[in-house]
Amino acid sequence: MKAVQINRYGGYEVLEINQNAPTPSIDKEQVLVKVQAASINPFDGAVRSGALQKMAPLQFPITLGGDFSGIVSEVGTDVSEYKVGDEVYGSANILSGGSGSFAEYAQVRISNMAKKPKNADFIESAALPLVGSSAVQALEEHIKLQNKQKILIHGGAGGIGHIAIQLAKALGAYVATTVSTDDMEFVKKLGADEIVDHKLQKFEEMLRDFDAVFDTVGGETTNRSFKVLKRGGVMVTMVGQPDAKLAEEYGVTAIGQGSKVNTQHLIRLAELVDAGKIKVNVDKILLLNEVKEAFKYQEEGHPRGKVALEVKK
Repeated sequence: MKAVQINRYGGYEVLEINQNAPTPSIDKEQVLVKVQAASINPFDGAVRSGALQKMAPLQFPITLGGDFSGIVSEVGTDVSEYKVGDEVYGSANILSGGSGSFAEYAQVRISNMAKKPKNADFIESAALPLVGSSAVQALEEHIKLQNKQKILIHGGAGGIGHIAIQLAKALGAYVATTVSTDDMEFVKKLGADEIVDHKLQKFEEMLRDFDAVFDTVGGETTNRSFKVLKRGGVMVTMVGQPDAKLAEEYGVTAIGQGSKVNTQHLIRLAELVDAGKIKVNVDKILLLNEVKEAFKYQEEGHPRGKVALEVKK
């Protein structure tokens, strides 16, 4: 099968198309998926660059990719939830028991997949798993966002941020977001109530008494965000760990959230998509052979939403 692989860590130059990669075999609790589409996340760039090698040593060649959508082609003997022909989506990340999604076939754990949304095509479905799961986990599980509460979402035009805005509005919240000048109209259409141009304005001078902050940016933005929260508020950041002393000083709960995809989140996402509550924005669609261009756009092009790879044309 065709697969995007690396045999060493580095930049875009290490990405290779292997036309003769072996099709993954599955165990009794796994599923083999004929991949229709995949999407790129910052995590994939971290695997490629070697940034995660101390945390998770891997053996070359490494097939990259997590997010996927596709059609079940084989099921393990203990799998009763799926049958051949089912249209599914999820994560085939090698660090979560998959074989990598930037390939024509992927081995997937059933705990990392679900039936894809009926109202989303394969490209849209492949763009959803990680960013959508991150938004659901932050807003519904950690923050427990309620109707009429106020939330600040940093990086509202990005992959996670643009889903989080829509989810927050679906939950009835008042949403403020920080973006660059070029993205203000985009997030306005998503439903943002208040938009801060982070290049020209200081959000901490404009916003007060917010119930929650969801930070997808990190750095100094995280610490500045404490000033926005009311006492008893909640901050979730996707980038590093928040300052525990500052959290105590401001009387708030601060959580550093990792990225994970599971069946529960994927089922919830599919419900939201099929109800018309959220829609993923796919900024650019490229072919598997164009993976270098796709990574470059993901990392340097400031995409609105996601960058997807069409595997089966």
